Amino acid sequence: MSSCETCVVRNRAICAGLDDKELVALNSMGRRRNVSAGEPLIWEADDSLVVANVIEGVLKLTTSTEDGREQIVGVAYPSDFIGRPFGQTSRASVVALTDARVCVFARNDFDRFAREHPELEHKLLERTLAELDRTRSWMMLLGRKTASEKIATFLLEMADRFGDQGCAPVLMPAQRFALPFSRQQVADLLGLTIETVSRQFTRLKQDGVIGLPSRREVEVIDRRALQALAG
Repeated sequence: MSSCETCVVRNRAICAGLDDKELVALNSMGRRRNVSAGEPLIWEADDSLVVANVIEGVLKLTTSTEDGREQIVGVAYPSDFIGRPFGQTSRASVVALTDARVCVFARNDFDRFAREHPELEHKLLERTLAELDRTRSWMMLLGRKTASEKIATFLLEMADRFGDQGCAPVLMPAQRFALPFSRQQVADLLGLTIETVSRQFTRLKQDGVIGLPSRREVEVIDRRALQALAG
């Protein structure tokens, strides 16, 4: 069987609308690649040479200031598409937060394939619009929500994105998951201090909303309470 036929995110990735013949053609262009935690896949401001589907693991999208300060501007989870098709330059670096597996395509080959297959172009447009909606929601979170609302919203999104990774198009939210972020990264992502993040986690645990089996693990005990706190 081709790697497309055995892919665990096939029903949710951008290639979901392709028929068997088209999948064979796409499979011949791609290759599986394992990326270790901390390893870069794409560099900001470099030529846009590759695009990829995330199969396993979590990757961060970052941009940097002139003096080297890094800002996380996005996170890619299984079934997400990364890279910049139809673009000459990468606008963000992509670095693995956890050990990950991706399906990588040469950007020029993928662009040509997408132009010849309108269904794939349609999926790319859908993903782009969904990402735009997510970015607008994130702007609302950063600009208007309180610290407790930010943490609750963040944990709900993590639970949703780490949901059941079966073949069904719709995921069931995870009740327990391991955060791919350190406390400092959570603080940077949400525009908070690390002390505030730690206090909010502790308060949620004391209130019985979440459990913290370890420093990186989170268990959602009362999802309705977490949704209420998220505003």
